[in-house]
This record gives sequence, C-alpha cells and structure tokens, in this order.
Amino acid sequence: MSAIIEVQNVSKSYHIGKIDVPALRNVSFTVERGEFVAVLGPSGSGKSTLFYVLGGLTHADKGRLLVDGEDFSAMSDAERTRLRKTKIGFVFQKFNLLPTLDAQTNIQIAQNIAGNNNHDSEYFERITSLLGIAKRLQHRPSELSGGEQQRVALARALINKPAIVLADEPTGNLDTKNSDAVLSLLRQSNKDLGQTVLMITHNPEAAAYADRSIHMRDGEIVAEGVV
Repeated sequence: MSAIIEVQNVSKSYHIGKIDVPALRNVSFTVERGEFVAVLGPSGSGKSTLFYVLGGLTHADKGRLLVDGEDFSAMSDAERTRLRKTKIGFVFQKFNLLPTLDAQTNIQIAQNIAGNNNHDSEYFERITSLLGIAKRLQHRPSELSGGEQQRVALARALINKPAIVLADEPTGNLDTKNSDAVLSLLRQSNKDLGQTVLMITHNPEAAAYADRSIHMRDGEIVAEGVV
C-alpha cells in the first residue's frame, strides 16, 4: 500500500485575545490507501482541529500535509477547493441536509457542486441500495429518521467517488442501534468501494470498526495501534 495522507509536524494554534492556545502540536502520521483509521480523543484533544486541517477547511500554522501526493500546505485557496471537491467526501455529526429538498436531490447536489456532470445512475443505485435508502429517496429530511438522514449524508459523501472520506463524529446524534448501522455501512463502503476512511470520534466502541486507531490528548498523538 502507499500513503494517501501524510501529516508532517503539523501545528495549529488559536488566538484568544492576547493568548495563543495550541490545538495541534507537531502532529505526524500517515494513512495508507484503503485504510479505515479512527482518531480518538476527549473533548479538547485537538481531533476536530485535525479534521478541519485534513479537509483543507482551516490552515495549519506550520508543517506539511500531503493528500494523495499533493501538498495541501502549499496550495492556494482555489487549489484546496478543487482538491476537496474531487478527492474528499465529508460526513459530519450534524447531517447538514437541505430541509426543502428530498433525499435524492440532497445527494445529487454534491455532484453539482463538484461540477460532476456525468451522473452515473448505476453507481447512484449501488450506493443508495448499499446504504438502505433506495426506497426513501423522495422523502425530505423531516420525514426521515436520524439514522436515515445520516445514511443520506453518507451517500452524499460517497457519490463523487472520493479517494478519502473524512467523518467527524458520524454517530454523535444517533442512538446505539442507528450508530451500529451507520458504522457498519461506513465499514462496508470502505471495503466494497475502496475509499480510505478517517473517522474522528470520542467513542472507543465506534473506533473498534476501524483497522487502526490514533489516540490524541492535548493536541498531541499519545498512542497508535491496531484496534
């Protein structure tokens, strides 16, 4: 395997008044292509900041970040936006579905944003069947359960066939049954579709679905290992 994410001595601080509060302290690790990696840590450990840096949603203060061989840290905003659109799918704790649109349109809008005019109907059917929402596509978010909404959000993340899926506490708003279902589907999509998955979580039970875990505390990696 080859590394698809390389984090090299990345640091990030937030300015609060006259004080710099470090969120990441010289963080380094790699993720191999096709891996499912969980980043574990309590609130304030820096894992969410790491998520935003990895997704190009915020800048690191120093260090390098290589995504599929491209240097995020040396890119312009426009170049980072292009990389996000073409290579990264995002899954958030808050589903971020548009309430006036049905599930199908919420998924397809990701294709429009990415400029993907080649709508592969066979792949769309495969994704929605895999996630168990094929019969719920004409329903709006308010007509779907929390678990169904997260599955729609996951389909939206997968629809452009990204090389990497970044998931930030994807089960944070779900009960145990729906959490297990969504995590199983994320695992299945990793295996069946070949996407690399990096999941941020505070829950060791969620992390158990991954191949490997990275433990963070106070902005640093304190342990790594097979789950």
